[in-house]
Amino acid sequence: MKPRYHLILTWDIRPGQEQKYSEFINNRLAPGLVEIGLPPSDVFYTTYGAAPQIMVILDVPNQATLKKAIHSERFAKLKQALMELIDNYDQRLIEAKTGSYF
Repeated sequence: MKPRYHLILTWDIRPGQEQKYSEFINNRLAPGLVEIGLPPSDVFYTTYGAAPQIMVILDVPNQATLKKAIHSERFAKLKQALMELIDNYDQRLIEAKTGSYF
């Protein structure tokens, strides 16, 4: 099933938190997002320029799945833990289309 929407999450990793961040992403965030029905489809890491350091694209099959996922206790706990390691968090929902995200 093709996703109908993409939830785009962006942020910057806090200086000095890189190791904890990496462990959290691999061991908790990525598996947790899959469990609640929002699997990551792409992850971008910006090494140069005036853009968020991290951009994560989550596949969203429909608005009901999105609503259930982002209002879940699991999502709230994952986001809270993530916020301890990052700055400049932003999220937005777009319609899934082929082509570039930019």
